[in-house]
Amino acid sequence: MIAELLTTTALPIMLVGAMVGIASSAVGTFLVLRGNSMLSDAISHSIVFGIVIVWLLTKQQSGPVQLIGAALTGLLTVLLTEALASTKRVKQDTAIGLVFPALFSIGVLLLNIYANDVHIDTHTVLLGEIGFVWLDTLDIFGLPIPQALVSMSVMTVLNYAFIGLFYKELKLATFDPALAKTFGFMPSILFYVLLMLTSSTAVAAFDAVGAVLFIAFAIVPASAAYLLTDRLWMMFIIGALISIASSISGYYLAVYLNVSIGGMMAVMTGVFLMLAFLAGPRYGVITQRVKRQRARQAPPPSI
Repeated sequence: MIAELLTTTALPIMLVGAMVGIASSAVGTFLVLRGNSMLSDAISHSIVFGIVIVWLLTKQQSGPVQLIGAALTGLLTVLLTEALASTKRVKQDTAIGLVFPALFSIGVLLLNIYANDVHIDTHTVLLGEIGFVWLDTLDIFGLPIPQALVSMSVMTVLNYAFIGLFYKELKLATFDPALAKTFGFMPSILFYVLLMLTSSTAVAAFDAVGAVLFIAFAIVPASAAYLLTDRLWMMFIIGALISIASSISGYYLAVYLNVSIGGMMAVMTGVFLMLAFLAGPRYGVITQRVKRQRARQAPPPSI
């Protein structure tokens, strides 16, 4: 029964999309809360540089070495960004806009010069093709499991294991870095580890869904959850649920409309964000307007 479901095209695609969303929204939650959402965009593009460098050194297109290379590239992106911002001549968002295009363009040039005949290309990194994940499988306990599902499941476990082990420290470092430093929690190191996990998640996802869908899953579900709750642990749950719902609805709408599956999944994350923005129970635009109208219509208190 399970083997038959996995050999179909629909279930593996939706499972991979959901797993990418769950893994990405976990680390993306902290980026949103810290006001560093653009770092996901910077990291997802700059890892092209790390992927090419690792291939030039090891000739490996995937595997743990690529994850390490991507993590180090993400760390390099942040270090260069902070170095530029620390000069006080440019703001952090400007520094991000300077660093990641430079690393991305160097990676593209190296691809065209040294790896033109290798199956590593910018189209794959940026857009991926989630519709073909069911073709590349691993035999696990006699079941054909998509390789992308395995890699994203591993990254999901690693991300949530790190968050679970350092939940208190991450929470305090996110909302009050000065107090976290006073308590000896080393917020900078925690942040760098979080960014390395973000980079690893991006490179694990790029072959299946591409950088564009990774950015959508990393930021949009977490942003929607931020509009729906004030509790950190609930943000993880809501972000995961939005990712799952976006993957399922995005797949069926893409099939119905005959459009890109990954693109429609990204669109659906935006739809859920818009719903949270408009009709959120506490901060939604419509909800706030209704509350103001009720307050104006309420009879004045008797003296």
